[in-house]
Amino acid sequence: MLPRRRHELPPTAGLPLTLADLRPGRPSLASDLARLLHTPPLQLTCSGTAALLISLVTLHEQQPRRRRVVVPAFTCPLVALAVHSAGLELVPCDLRPDHFDMDPQALRAACDERTLAIVPTHLGGRVADVDDALAVANNVGAYVIEDAAQAVGARHGDTSVGLAGDIGFFSLAAGKGLSIYEGGLLAARDPALREQLQRTAARIALPSAHWELRRSIELLGYAALYRPHGLRLAYGNPLRRALRRGDPVAAVGDDFELPLPLHPVGRWRQAVGTHAAVRLPAFLEHCAAQAQRRLPRLREIPGIRVLDDSGNAHGNWPFFLLLLPDQRHRDEALEQLWQAGLGVSRLFIHALPDYGYLKGIVPACDVPNARDFAARSLSISNSSWLGDDDFEAICRVLAAVWNR
Repeated sequence: MLPRRRHELPPTAGLPLTLADLRPGRPSLASDLARLLHTPPLQLTCSGTAALLISLVTLHEQQPRRRRVVVPAFTCPLVALAVHSAGLELVPCDLRPDHFDMDPQALRAACDERTLAIVPTHLGGRVADVDDALAVANNVGAYVIEDAAQAVGARHGDTSVGLAGDIGFFSLAAGKGLSIYEGGLLAARDPALREQLQRTAARIALPSAHWELRRSIELLGYAALYRPHGLRLAYGNPLRRALRRGDPVAAVGDDFELPLPLHPVGRWRQAVGTHAAVRLPAFLEHCAAQAQRRLPRLREIPGIRVLDDSGNAHGNWPFFLLLLPDQRHRDEALEQLWQAGLGVSRLFIHALPDYGYLKGIVPACDVPNARDFAARSLSISNSSWLGDDDFEAICRVLAAVWNR
């Protein structure tokens, strides 16, 4: 195992906040981000999960006889909890081999006249194949909701992701590019649908002084500790404690609870995001340039598959998502790297059917490609705090694991 560093690097590249960001100001975050991302008007929510929940409730009210929501079998457990909270039925769809996209044949088998929505996911900032989901949805009369929680700033051609389907949503959670600690954005091209989403949010996302105070305190903590000198306390030490007790789900933060928070975002947190948003385009450009500089080094390591975009897609780069040849090689790499403070981690621990606490929410099903993806994947931070020497140390470990 590599010697533990004095400082801790984050598993994702998030935009650090400055002291000036914390001053009061205009609560214009949604409109400012719509201008920066070149999207139709955006709707601010208290989280990406809340954005998905609001979307599902809105669409189900339009199609009350449809109750099934088809999602990739390897995705954030919060997606399953949002579907459950909307009173709907989750349908996990297996992945393509060695990829995060839903398998075309499995997707067609999962969809019928009972399907309300299909949720393609831009995983880790990589751009998903939304066209196939659209074709299937059009065939069965379902909606498409793009999960772009990890893809703020990603584009397909000159257009932001999240706009090809009926609805798209983004996350402003900790470490996801721009953050107000917890926040989300809803996008819809159709003005009538945007109005319906706003009416749903006004009805079910009621003001909560408790949650807004809690999120404001957490945002202050994020501003203070989202630095290499503070992340050992906020991230590294809890990670190691969870791994010592044999709980990888807690180590990566996959352990979520019901009920889901659902409330408007307060004026001060909006102002903080508004101040920080002016630095977002340059930050995203820096992450993309750093990723393009480092991708060739990762690709030359035998046995490593680096997930990338295809065609004219341009994802954002919060981290690199890698597939190793098998679980043994992946685990050997993590044994040396996960606790080294270098920003190496796992994205999600299990395929959705394999989380114990989701039993009764996610149906038992055979999703071998999703399980294989979970068993072989790891992530490497694309934070600017990960210097070239540390990145090279990670690459040497990956190469040595392959050569054993």
